[in-house]
Amino acid sequence: MARAPKVTSDLSKRNYRLGLPLAKKPIWQALGDGISIGYRRCEGTGRWIARKANGKGGFNEGVVGLADDYEDADGSGVLSFAQASAKAFNWAKEDRTVARKAPLTLDEALNAYERDLKVRGGDYGNVSRVRSHLSEKLMKTSVTDLTVDMLKTWRDGLADKLAAATVNRTTTPIKAALNMAADADQGVTITSRAAWEIGLKTLGDAESSRNVILSDAVVGKLVKAAYSQSLAFGLLVEVLAVTGSRYSQVAALKVADLQNGTADPRLMIPVSNKGKGQKAARSTPVPIPAALAKRLKAAAEGIGPTGVLLQKPGGGAWAKSDHSRPFARAVKAAGLKPAEVEPYQIEEITAYALRHSSIVRMALKGVPLRLVAALHDTSVTMIERTYSRDIASVADAVARASMLDLGAIETTEAGNALLGAGEEVTALPRVEGQCRHGHSYAEFPPYRNSKGSVVCAECARIRTRTAKAAKKRGAA
Repeated sequence: MARAPKVTSDLSKRNYRLGLPLAKKPIWQALGDGISIGYRRCEGTGRWIARKANGKGGFNEGVVGLADDYEDADGSGVLSFAQASAKAFNWAKEDRTVARKAPLTLDEALNAYERDLKVRGGDYGNVSRVRSHLSEKLMKTSVTDLTVDMLKTWRDGLADKLAAATVNRTTTPIKAALNMAADADQGVTITSRAAWEIGLKTLGDAESSRNVILSDAVVGKLVKAAYSQSLAFGLLVEVLAVTGSRYSQVAALKVADLQNGTADPRLMIPVSNKGKGQKAARSTPVPIPAALAKRLKAAAEGIGPTGVLLQKPGGGAWAKSDHSRPFARAVKAAGLKPAEVEPYQIEEITAYALRHSSIVRMALKGVPLRLVAALHDTSVTMIERTYSRDIASVADAVARASMLDLGAIETTEAGNALLGAGEEVTALPRVEGQCRHGHSYAEFPPYRNSKGSVVCAECARIRTRTAKAAKKRGAA
């Protein structure tokens, strides 16, 4: 026979209920005929739970509604004690019983989220990357047992060894998986999301990503060094540099994606799994030089239309990370000097720098950001967020062309006095051209430092930012 539920006569009192501690298990009051009404105290509004003996020594349970803790009862979604009790009897009579399920674990929530991403065409690799940071103990913890302290401790542990921006990217799939689990549960067992909403709160001090932007000359050296390793790797790197596409997109190219029948050849770049929801287009036409199209056509000789366009030296498609080590060798073989890549370090250059450089190159040449975004399978919002520092000169040039310039203005003696007695205001004469890193002196007015050298203001700002970041990493 089922054990009699704990009885209390105060559940009908709102103040009493709100005075109860937060708990995963409800407080029960028997209503008769093996039926009980329970109240579960939550972070927000509490829940009314109906319970019925199943004749096998256990109970079946079901949520009948929200308690009138903060809102007046409406008899439908928000119920008073009396309304919830009546609904519990109706629930039992209609046999709308719900057998208690085993608690969903974090591991199971991630599995469900991974399946959902696969169905929607999302990047389910995000889930695999998250798993490498989770302990077995945490993976086996049920979602209902997760606490703010538990998840916050785990997040802060990541922050000790990873950049804040990386920590935020790692916690995002976990929050998405837990939210999906809570949506599916509909409040039956998962009654609060506070554990991950608070415990995995985004770190506000995350530094913006450090995008390595390379000059066309440096990109050319890298492509040449790639070709010195093999024709196959050279083609891969040149396509990455010319299109600015992601490695995963370029590796997925088919022979049929090369459109070389006209004077304006292009590649139909497959869309990526980045972003939310389904994308309307399956590929994006990206123009390429005729010389590159000719090399690609020759390399694809004898391969069918559905075959892989860019293949490894030994044959077969380029798989994940297959390019990493060869590209590192290309960077080393290119013989780059530190001055050519300032303010970055040569060790920072990866294949993704080709994408960064392509986006910034187009933006600085006046290509509309909407078109730049379309060609690179991203959004204007993401470009503005990620490359705002690098393309600020474009907006500056547009604004400068329409600004009010009154030229020199003669001031009165009273006005001159505001500068201070004996104070002299001097400025560098207008300097034409650009610095060795491509920053226009017209857009970034230079100044003379204590050694008498003319310094580009933008270069100085980047060096200062780099030094601060290095100092922060050293302190950590």
